[in-house]
Amino acid sequence: MASLVDLIQSDLGRQIINGVSNETSQPEDKTAAVVSMAIPLLMGAMKRNTSKSEGASGLMNALNAKHDGSILDNLGELFGGGVNEEVKIDGLGILGHVLGGSQDNVVAAISKKSGVDSNSVMQILAVLAPIVLGYLGKEKQQQNVQSESGLDSLLGGMLGGGRRQQKRQQSLIETLLDGDGDGSVVDDIAGMVLGGGSKSKKGGLLGSLFGR
Repeated sequence: MASLVDLIQSDLGRQIINGVSNETSQPEDKTAAVVSMAIPLLMGAMKRNTSKSEGASGLMNALNAKHDGSILDNLGELFGGGVNEEVKIDGLGILGHVLGGSQDNVVAAISKKSGVDSNSVMQILAVLAPIVLGYLGKEKQQQNVQSESGLDSLLGGMLGGGRRQQKRQQSLIETLLDGDGDGSVVDDIAGMVLGGGSKSKKGGLLGSLFGR
């Protein structure tokens, strides 16, 4: 099973970061910082939603239909002439569904930690969300996940770590989604999932992205 580290450190991850950077006119290192924080948060929020039957059912339906991973098949075309407005609108819808009323708090926390203004963070997340959901859909197909409980396990496996670490991850995500977290919580979440790479633009995950 591919982890989020595998995704971000892969050629696909670099292509996503480069494409989102060009689309939002943000420096590549700043975009990478936002992406490395946002992906664990989005996946963690999805996992939180799967704890409720309606949330798990809704996500399963989305992955079986529109978000089956096909968006990853030609990212060059997706980013080549500018991301289609339909994709961005879809991304905003995904964010609203996954983050709910916590969306502003998440954006503000990522903005505070990354140094990227809130409007730009929101633009990055809107483009990123359909890609993340597509990645989950592709993993679901490859792992032949057919049940809602299997979907919850898939998300847990992608987030990585043992059961105790996953519980701590989810506790931090709950804190942020409930409106009590700040930039340090985002840093802790990304650090647990990605090995601390979001804490610095040098070394760790981001260092590997830019050959530092």
